[in-house]
Amino acid sequence: MQNPETIDRDLEKLGRLSQRMDALFRIPGTSITVGLDSILGLVPVVGDVASLTPAAYMVWRARQLGARNSTLTRMAVNSGLDFAIGSIPILGDIFDTFYKANLRNYRLMENDLRGQIAENGAAIEKPPHPIGHGGSIS
Repeated sequence: MQNPETIDRDLEKLGRLSQRMDALFRIPGTSITVGLDSILGLVPVVGDVASLTPAAYMVWRARQLGARNSTLTRMAVNSGLDFAIGSIPILGDIFDTFYKANLRNYRLMENDLRGQIAENGAAIEKPPHPIGHGGSIS
C-alpha cells in the first residue's frame, strides 16, 4: 500500500477523472448528470472502447495504490457491465447516464483505501470530496 499522501493525491486526481467521465454536465431543469462516458457512447463501438480506457486506468491505479482484490473485482465488474450494456444502441446510452460506473468505482476505491489507512493507524483527514454535480449545459 502506498503512503497516505500519495493515496490522497491520486484519489483527488481519480475523483476528477470519474466526475468528468460520469457527471461533467447537469441537464438543465433536472438532477441528471452526464459525462464523457455518455457522450462518447453515442458513437457506436469506437466511443465505447474509448470510454473503457479511463475505466481500466482507474482499476489499474487502484491496484497500484493497494486496493484489495475484492474491491478490484467489483470495479472490474462495474466497468465490464458499463462496457457490455453501454455497447447496446440506445439502451446502452440510457444505461450509461444512470449507472455511472466510474463514480461507483471511485467510491469503492476511496472507501477501501481510506479504510486500510484507518486500520493501519495512519488515519489522515479526508479532503473535500472531488465529486460534485458538474456544470450545467446552456
